[in-house]
Amino acid sequence: MWLGIAVASWGALFSVAKRTLPVLDPFFLGSVRYAFGVLLFIAILWLAEGRQALRYGGRFLPAAVFGLIGFCGFNILVWWGLAFTRPEHASIIMALQTPMTALVVWLTRGLRPAPFTVGCIAAAIGGVLLVVTKGNLSHVFEGGSLIGDLLVFLGAVSWVTYTMAGHHFSGWSPLRMTVLTCIPGTIGLLAINAFTIGMGYSVLPTLDQVLSVKWQLAYFIVFTVVLGVLGFNNGVKYLGALNAMLMLNLIPIIVFAIEAWLGRSFAAIEIGGAALVIGALVVNNLYLRRSAHRP
Repeated sequence: MWLGIAVASWGALFSVAKRTLPVLDPFFLGSVRYAFGVLLFIAILWLAEGRQALRYGGRFLPAAVFGLIGFCGFNILVWWGLAFTRPEHASIIMALQTPMTALVVWLTRGLRPAPFTVGCIAAAIGGVLLVVTKGNLSHVFEGGSLIGDLLVFLGAVSWVTYTMAGHHFSGWSPLRMTVLTCIPGTIGLLAINAFTIGMGYSVLPTLDQVLSVKWQLAYFIVFTVVLGVLGFNNGVKYLGALNAMLMLNLIPIIVFAIEAWLGRSFAAIEIGGAALVIGALVVNNLYLRRSAHRP
């Protein structure tokens, strides 16, 4: 149930955000999303673990670093990139986070993934290239799509880096780690938003503009921030990380379905590329889960 809530919430995220960005710029959207979301997080942590859980206990610096990379970096890069690319492109690129994590672990800790996993990673990357290029490299440069795809990719790298932070916070619950890293990340988002407005790069939206997308903002804050993150954390707790990651592979399918329902047409090679990515990730997750249960 919890994972279902997380997947449903995050699955619609890219499509809703794409249609909100013409009204609110990426910096303001990221700031507002977490400025309210972090307040709800703090309240939930206080009620669940008590006021003492809000103390950093000498770990503020690593919490700030990973919070800025994960929450601040991820939000700015992904929303900025989404302004230039399509929701389905963003979802497929973000789906690469699982194999990217395996590669990062290999490079930083020397834990080489199994040959089968390496093959699945290669297949997934090939599928992403098919979706992004539509089988023709000239499509990459249409409408600034290349810039958008690269920004979303860097956002995915930011989140993968954040997910590697767990060993810095041993003894903390997933909820506590989420909240105490989210706080400095949100402060970073607000500071960057203020800077871009002050420099004239972005403009503070009017009240009418904000109210015109009030339901989208409510969705971002309640579903994608609070229910999405809490749902995923609880899913990992009760079903395990491998099963949770397996469920996340459904997100690109949801995005493609939403975009098709909204009238988007897809080339056969795009659908084939998406199927290759999803198939490779699902098969690899099943392989890892089976390997984990071997004696």
